Amino acid sequence: MLRPPLLAGLEAALIDTPRLRTHVIAGGPPDGEPVIFVHGNCSAARFFEETLLALPPRYRGIAPDLRGYGRSERKPVDATRGMRDFSDDLQALIETLGLARVHLVGWSLGGNVVLQYAIDHPERVASLTLIAPGSPYGFGGTRDLQGTPTQPDFAGSGAGTANPEFVQRLRAGDRSADGPAAPRNVMNAFYFKPPFRSPREEVLVDEVLSTATGEDNYPGDVVASSHWPGVAPGTRGVNNALSPKYCRQDRFATISPQPPVLWIRGDSDQIVADTSLFDVGYLGQLGMLPGWPGPEAYPPQPMVGQMRAVLDAYAANGGVYREVVLERCGHAPHIEQPESFRAALLALLESTR
Repeated sequence: MLRPPLLAGLEAALIDTPRLRTHVIAGGPPDGEPVIFVHGNCSAARFFEETLLALPPRYRGIAPDLRGYGRSERKPVDATRGMRDFSDDLQALIETLGLARVHLVGWSLGGNVVLQYAIDHPERVASLTLIAPGSPYGFGGTRDLQGTPTQPDFAGSGAGTANPEFVQRLRAGDRSADGPAAPRNVMNAFYFKPPFRSPREEVLVDEVLSTATGEDNYPGDVVASSHWPGVAPGTRGVNNALSPKYCRQDRFATISPQPPVLWIRGDSDQIVADTSLFDVGYLGQLGMLPGWPGPEAYPPQPMVGQMRAVLDAYAANGGVYREVVLERCGHAPHIEQPESFRAALLALLESTR
């Protein structure tokens, strides 16, 4: 049993698929219309508990833990496949559950996972909701709306950009509020817009600390680079899988069929933004990383602009998307402003009926 227990009305199970023993939280009638929620980096399915409970009774909400997170199997991530390890795991779960078409909701890293799934299996997607998703050109190392690499080896992206103290504290299971790299403080400072604090903070800290650390999972293996800032993506682990060296999803604009898309984000997101405090180009511009070669050589990554450009191309090809920006909201709209998030999600789900 999960400790503390799940909110009343939800259930948990371990499901063996051909690829992964997957821990799943679910709610709603077993024969309800399936809505699958995919969590972000350094988090897990329990970040969606309240959202699952709030779905109308005609829907079946399902939230899996990705490989290396929560209580799912700790299998390695092959970064050279980009998001495809996660997408293939999701397909294996969907097939094992006997689902035909599903609504997909992805938050942050989960947004990139569901984008990849839609590229791989567009006929299986009834609708697509992207909550503060990563750029379709990955995280770090690109300079413009077309996803042009900033350096030939994609330096400035991948596992080497993770804060080593944060990784060590994850590994140690540090629940303290001691210092800015403490996982609790990182969550409260960056997942949410301060001064927001979740009333279920202790549960969420548990889920952050469930992240498997190391070269095969978070953040991955680190490779030195002769280009600023001195690190390039390796071939293993989740942060390398998010590097634009391996993660390029602009092909989403040409998929067929085209599910309707909701893109919802906070106006104060500090993680996925054109001025992201996790992007080395912006940190260099702020003077927080030494040796920054300047805006022409290494500009900040225009993450929001890149997503909008791909979705505009999707619309130009006949698709439909809606962008919703929540004021005074950070990286987790479904937790910070649940009523506004749920209204937008339900409007999308109902539009497909």
